[in-house]
Amino acid sequence: MRLLGIGATVIAVWAGTIALSYADEPQWRTATSLTGEPAHANNFTRYDYVNPDAPKGGTLNQVGVGSYDSLNPYVVQGVPAAGLVEFGGGLLYDTLMTDALDQGSTMYPLIAEATQYPDDFSWVKFRLNEKARWHDGQPITVEDVIWSFDLLKKQSPMYNKYYGDVVSAEKTGEREVKFTFSQKNNRELPQILGQLVVLPKHWWEGKDANGKPRDITRPTLEKPLGSSAYKIESTVPGKTIIWSRVDDYWGKDLPVNVGRNNFDRIKYEYFLSEDATWEAFKKGGIYDYRLENRAQRWAEQYNFPAAERGDVVKKSFEIHSFGRMQGYFLNSRKEKFNNIKVRQALTLLFDFESANRMMFFNQYKRINSYFAGIDLASSGLPEGREKEILETVRAEIPAEVFTQEFKLPVFDTPQKTREYLREAINLFAEAGWTPKDGKLKNAAGQTFTIEFLGKDQTDERIFNPYISNLRRVGIDASIRIVDATQYQARINDFDYDVMSTIIAQSYSPGNEQRDFWGTKSADFKGSRNYSGIKNPAIDKLIDFVIYAKDRDELVAATHALDRVLLWNYYVVPQWYSETINIAHWNKFGIPEKQPDYAGIDPFSWWILPQKNN
Repeated sequence: MRLLGIGATVIAVWAGTIALSYADEPQWRTATSLTGEPAHANNFTRYDYVNPDAPKGGTLNQVGVGSYDSLNPYVVQGVPAAGLVEFGGGLLYDTLMTDALDQGSTMYPLIAEATQYPDDFSWVKFRLNEKARWHDGQPITVEDVIWSFDLLKKQSPMYNKYYGDVVSAEKTGEREVKFTFSQKNNRELPQILGQLVVLPKHWWEGKDANGKPRDITRPTLEKPLGSSAYKIESTVPGKTIIWSRVDDYWGKDLPVNVGRNNFDRIKYEYFLSEDATWEAFKKGGIYDYRLENRAQRWAEQYNFPAAERGDVVKKSFEIHSFGRMQGYFLNSRKEKFNNIKVRQALTLLFDFESANRMMFFNQYKRINSYFAGIDLASSGLPEGREKEILETVRAEIPAEVFTQEFKLPVFDTPQKTREYLREAINLFAEAGWTPKDGKLKNAAGQTFTIEFLGKDQTDERIFNPYISNLRRVGIDASIRIVDATQYQARINDFDYDVMSTIIAQSYSPGNEQRDFWGTKSADFKGSRNYSGIKNPAIDKLIDFVIYAKDRDELVAATHALDRVLLWNYYVVPQWYSETINIAHWNKFGIPEKQPDYAGIDPFSWWILPQKNN
């Protein structure tokens, strides 16, 4: 027999006959990237920035705000404890693959040692690492993967939308699992399935210490079985949770873990407010490092004794790992916000410049995109492929998309302030709301009211300048501060007028856009479609993003989506910073270099032996 290889086709010539077969399968990959070649595609032993000889030991002290009442983060009900996350594995569980910290949209092996998919991206396979184990010593199996996928897609709003195009998960070998997709050419889907958290089927289908069947569809305070570098050591519900490093963790020698996970214990203590956590940080021994997101505090308040002695250190790191939309999300499920002129008027009344000058020490930039800070942000007028994509929905989107560059108001003179107020009043009038007796009212005599939902007293300081401007045009605006548990419940139920949050965006947006802005997620409780967007044009543009054939197409489609979201005024954009401000007690060894992409990797730090407490 003579074999001639031609691409993926093998031509077999034997006994005077020719048979065609497709014996060559797609290659197995140990690294994948949506933005180019993986930085560590060959001979990957560890991240370049870590200290492979970092000592293990000590306790990392951290804090939580509010309270918690569940150790199951994969249900809408309840508030999960610190260290648990609603998407991904958090401290407790490993995922099939893991996101690189030094390169965007790149993944390396974790539970899966390799992945395989065809050129048309119609399916993906993962081959599990035979060493992968749960903390009880049992192997992580293909059955665990399939059970986790089916369950999470059924009960989690995030997983449901993220993996909406996955129609089946099946076992194709002793350690192989295959996911098949409803459509081809979803370039992102094979990779993001690597983010699937794997849960222990045998544990969740077993019984608790009292002999009662466990129920993964409900919150629980029983310590779940995990698989990752840490496990839950102890809990005092609502007050503390302590994690301990797993000495015999199966994946400790994987390249992505070398030089990392150095703390013996991670302790979270809960406080009722963000201000209380600040006092705890200043005291020491309770809160070891903090991300400082208050510009005034960063500029003026690090003058307490420990900081002046040098026991507390301030550092800033550039961050390039994500774009973002941070803003006031207007709940368009409510009739008063279901008018584009009203939403545009509310955007005109937000004075960023004064807030940045008076509260933020000019440390922030204005959010001007749903992908602010990265090259996926739209600008200028649409052209080329982006314009072609927009033409497919021309009749369904604001005409200004094609004729005007989107610009937010700039409050740089008193004249501009008066101009924006007049323009906002005119827009309200066109929407049926006119000033009467100092209040903005509709034809039925109802006053336009807005309640801002907040979860901390510091929200009042941030919201109040905007609220003052709203009151100037006759809006009855107020703020409601609730505790963390009530806040999460109201967010899950979309029980608010306006809420403030941030939506982080990767360099390779895709299926998650359905959860952020898609019609099907608008009424799916617990989704991240906070504005309640139901717009067929946006649904179509999301599909252009998801099914982009290459990077150029993805950028064009994302620009188009960004532009249409902006011109519909679903969110009043706020601000962002291009740096991470970190303050920490001087008890850490920190690698000289931190990952450029993520900005920081605290799990590459270690406790200095002389401060090992």
